[in-house]
Amino acid sequence: MTRTKTAVVIGGGIGGLTAAAALHQSGLRVTVLERAPSLRPIGAAISLSPNALRALDVIGLGEEIRDLAAWQGDGGLRTPGGRWLSRTSAEAAAARFGGPLVLLHRSTLVERLAALLPPDAVRTAADAMVADPGNRDRPATVRTPDGELEADLVVAADGIHSVARRALFPDHPGPVYSGFTTWRIVIPVPGAEFASHETWGRGRIWGTHPLGDGRVYAYAAAVTPAGGHAADEKAELLHRYGDWHHPVPAVLAAARPEDVLRHDVHHLAEPLPAYHRGRVALLGDAAHAMPPNLGQGGNQAIEDAIVLAHHSQDLAAYTAARLPRTTAIARRAVKVARLNLMGNRAGTAVRDAAILALSKAGPALFLRGFDGIADWRPPQPPYASRRTQVGERYER
Repeated sequence: MTRTKTAVVIGGGIGGLTAAAALHQSGLRVTVLERAPSLRPIGAAISLSPNALRALDVIGLGEEIRDLAAWQGDGGLRTPGGRWLSRTSAEAAAARFGGPLVLLHRSTLVERLAALLPPDAVRTAADAMVADPGNRDRPATVRTPDGELEADLVVAADGIHSVARRALFPDHPGPVYSGFTTWRIVIPVPGAEFASHETWGRGRIWGTHPLGDGRVYAYAAAVTPAGGHAADEKAELLHRYGDWHHPVPAVLAAARPEDVLRHDVHHLAEPLPAYHRGRVALLGDAAHAMPPNLGQGGNQAIEDAIVLAHHSQDLAAYTAARLPRTTAIARRAVKVARLNLMGNRAGTAVRDAAILALSKAGPALFLRGFDGIADWRPPQPPYASRRTQVGERYER
């Protein structure tokens, strides 16, 4: 009788759950160990570009997510005074990349991913670490407070401060501060009508986007020393952004102090030598944490998960498929962060003038930033469904 192979996934975030679902569908017996008391993520939204949606198609979830999410692309890039520097549309994005960019709450995606797993597959409040990465002749071992688990494959999706990464690559310097902090808000804003936008100031950005459930997702970033926090983060946002164009003041007026989440941004400035060792594979932020300025952190974790399931018998092939791509995207994210968080007055004037000129001459900067990223396709079918073909929008 053939033994069912086993996989242990450390981390129950979006990347870990996607990997767990893909491996489960591949026939492995999967256990997910999440150290938090529940799978419910901290309140924020996630933008999914066509590359990630095509990856979700592989596990049968892409269509449902497209139905639940709000399409992105109707809007563009603005100055703090409200001037449009670049405009685009959801149809233009779908035409360029063969599918839409969408936005939904992270908790919605986590719930749908978890629903693809057997009821007993996920263990919460389960801290875990790699005790032995294993090799060709012996399984990997994961240590938990309740004992050790052996597995044919361990997926380390334990985030930017990954304990597994430190165990596998102890000489790697780990994450560094990216130079800026972020704020995120998900709230209803009654009566606020607006086009989605990202606004670039001097050393500051703001974005506002409607969600499909009627709420608004807003985020901000500012260059600031690491470790800073205000007694009242809403007041801090009012100080920094209160005089920016509509709908920024309306969002801030509707927010309560407890609605505002603040986190410093870190990334892996030095790429890892590999995304695996022995029978352990790193995934998502544990492998290639990047600034959020391209919106690709979660998207690349989803890609990782599908490619890992495809190469679960050959982790060297997984590294070969993922390390060059994610390293290039992470470097591009760093460059975009430097551009949109530029603090020099003369430099920002030149930047804005160049964006305006480039947008008049061709596709909007928003779309150009996804070239070579959003057109990615997974290594196995199915790909995008009929309803995601170019030019065809959903009935709303």
